Amino acid sequence: MRFDVLTLFPELFSSFLKETIPGRAVKAGLLDIRLINIRSFARGRHLVTDDAPFGGGQGMVMKPGPISRALESVDRTERSLAVLLTPQGRTLDQPLAWDLSRMEQLILVCGRYEGVDERVRTGCIDLELSIGDYVLSGGETAAMVVIDAVSRLVPGVLGGEKSTQEDSFEDGLLEYPQYTRPRVFKNQEVPEVLLSGDHEKIRVWRRTESLKRTLERRPDLLEKAKLTEEDRRILSKLRERSR
Repeated sequence: MRFDVLTLFPELFSSFLKETIPGRAVKAGLLDIRLINIRSFARGRHLVTDDAPFGGGQGMVMKPGPISRALESVDRTERSLAVLLTPQGRTLDQPLAWDLSRMEQLILVCGRYEGVDERVRTGCIDLELSIGDYVLSGGETAAMVVIDAVSRLVPGVLGGEKSTQEDSFEDGLLEYPQYTRPRVFKNQEVPEVLLSGDHEKIRVWRRTESLKRTLERRPDLLEKAKLTEEDRRILSKLRERSR
């Protein structure tokens, strides 16, 4: 899979591409991540990429020309999406991450300042994407989140299909609690069932804890989760205990 990142600050990605799972996947030939400096497509002596907004107001707006020309320079594959990172976009979640992982190429446009000229949105972009209801200084951090969330779903990047199956949100629920050595830490012991070696009891415990945690912290997720009859029985007992 290929990611083309359009940014004014490509140097922000240097550590990300060295120290992360996506970076290692690039070295292994599983991913192709290309950085494109939007400023290289600005015109004039000073290579200006932003200007004051028409109608007045605070801050500066990224000019449409440099972004448009940068997008036109990208060699697009048959299954590609031009994505604008913006708090006004569709919120990234796990089902959407899976959909994006099935693309051949994502072209991520990183905004800055007060955002990009509206004509970029309407004339150059296939998908507007947000990583949450808050504002960042620029789209670069959001681009790294998207690359990380999507690339780990690409076959081979994590080393095995089961690596993602028990993550939070993968089946619509929050993940169960995890424990490792030591067995006792600050007077808190690992649940005995996890030491029992009984795989069925461990499975039931983990599923129960996953449902319990989701019910307590994100009950909204239960409305869309794919629940089995066993899940419904467990939830019924959990709700009775909480009364």
